[in-house]
Amino acid sequence: MSTWLARGVISAQVALWAGHSVAVLHEVYAKVLAGLEEESLGKIARILGLPADDENESDGNN
Repeated sequence: MSTWLARGVISAQVALWAGHSVAVLHEVYAKVLAGLEEESLGKIARILGLPADDENESDGNN
């Protein structure tokens, strides 16, 4: 299940396959889900056409 979550399968689908509620899945696999936050934010930024975080970092000229 952690592999499915890490590869982006939505929590509701993984919970259904596992026979758990989404709440139980999130409690048990919180570490996997927490690790996906940065990746998810990057996906949102790309969808919105925003620059990546590494492009926003100061180059020391400010």
